[in-house]
Amino acid sequence: DDEQRGFKKENLVFGGNLGLTFGDFTFVNLSPQVGYRFADWITAGAGVNYVHTSIRTRAFGSGDELFRENYSYAGANIFGRLFPADFLFVSLQPEANYSWGKIKYRDGRGTVSIDGRWIPSFVVGAGMVLGGNGQRGRGTLISLQYDLAQDPRSPYGTRPFVNVGFAF
Repeated sequence: DDEQRGFKKENLVFGGNLGLTFGDFTFVNLSPQVGYRFADWITAGAGVNYVHTSIRTRAFGSGDELFRENYSYAGANIFGRLFPADFLFVSLQPEANYSWGKIKYRDGRGTVSIDGRWIPSFVVGAGMVLGGNGQRGRGTLISLQYDLAQDPRSPYGTRPFVNVGFAF
């Protein structure tokens, strides 16, 4: 058998998520990851997370800003992706993120700090891979995901969400 056994550097996968939204709801996500292709159909690895959200609440009618909530999250994740076909995958990603924030009121109440605490997440999803030149698991990964942990302070909210990531 001529097949090489053990660690192969060509099986390393680098990538992660980059998310940017600006406006009354601002979202910034920088989450690099490194993984390993254990077989054509399975990749697993780990990463770090930084997420910042800002939510501006306005008065109905006038549009005046009433208050603004700012939350930041920093943490780590592990992930696994299964590829039943070259262009399809299912994923799971448990995370632990430390969260802190503040609410700034515009009516004279000032600013209220939100105590920091660890927030668990367990994100599951399914999606498709675009590009990658036929290399299973490499390219642009577009998926529908959901946080099963459903912590009220989760950076992912309580509804399914679309995620765009990269792996090369």
